[in-house]
Amino acid sequence: MNATIATLARKQRRKQGRHPEKALSPAFVRTAGKPGRYCDGQGLYLLVTKTGARCWIQRLVIHGRRRELGLGGYPLVSLAEAREQALANRKLARKNGDPLAEKRKSVGIPTFAEAAACVIDLHRPTWKAGGKSGKQWESSLRTYAFPRIGDRSVADVTRADVMRVVEPIWHDRHETAKRVLERIAAVMDWAIAQEYRADNPAGPAIRKALPRYDREQKRQEALPHDAVAAALAKVRESTELLAAKLALEFLVLTATRSGEVRGAHWSEIDLESREWTVPAARMKGQREHRVPLSERAVAILREAEVLDDGSGLIFPSTRYARPLHPGALTRPLHRLGVAAVPHGFRSSFRDWAAECTD
Repeated sequence: MNATIATLARKQRRKQGRHPEKALSPAFVRTAGKPGRYCDGQGLYLLVTKTGARCWIQRLVIHGRRRELGLGGYPLVSLAEAREQALANRKLARKNGDPLAEKRKSVGIPTFAEAAACVIDLHRPTWKAGGKSGKQWESSLRTYAFPRIGDRSVADVTRADVMRVVEPIWHDRHETAKRVLERIAAVMDWAIAQEYRADNPAGPAIRKALPRYDREQKRQEALPHDAVAAALAKVRESTELLAAKLALEFLVLTATRSGEVRGAHWSEIDLESREWTVPAARMKGQREHRVPLSERAVAILREAEVLDDGSGLIFPSTRYARPLHPGALTRPLHRLGVAAVPHGFRSSFRDWAAECTD
């Protein structure tokens, strides 16, 4: 009885159809434009991306584990060459060999840590000089990713590996976890471009496997625009550091970011035309930004002349040639009971512009 059931089960499996054999043609490969995976046989697929790029991947079981191998892009690798390599890989895997290991020996596939270093070097010229981007990339990957996947070949990292990196911090350090995931994905995109692998294990699909994050995003505290004047009066009358008081009021009047104000130099100011030109290198959007100066903003600059320490900074800290610390603008508001943070005044300005101007 049991033997009969087993025989029927085998027949049902056979009814699913034979695996395709040389299903693709050179003409189809040359003209394929619709995104998707197209099976040829021997586990060989033509992958067509949304951008129209075409590359070869092969699905194989290696040492009992299903893997995907990148065989190169079309037209650099023709259909005939892809078939030849796919067949060789299949024969090697059947003999308990490892085509991935052989490829690694021949092309020197880097570890995840080595690939991350390449990506950081690639992006470094686009980051602001002295900025935090590079340090944050290196620090977050070194802290969370490298202990688990740093020594692994970039071709061998799986979704399960990525899950083990981000899942422990997904709730407690959610913003950090998101950034780590984005940075791992960037490294994997680089690996795909280098043809070290065919997929991105940190791509959008992994978000579905991660627990849902329901904690509400904390918004920057901001004042109603009609309460800003009273808050500034409170700041002016306080005993806070003069540079901090002037910088905070200047920030509010120019609707700029804290870093742009704290790093402002006299060379950027044109008092005759009453204009402040923030260079692209100090702007978040990497574009030069011109700010018209009101009468009170010009008066603040006149008051700030007594702070000149020869460094060129308009609002220097008590340490020579050092800009104010970010907390120097935040702490006075907290101490004075003002329910706002410096960045929140940009929101107040936006509300005022929408409600009181045309």
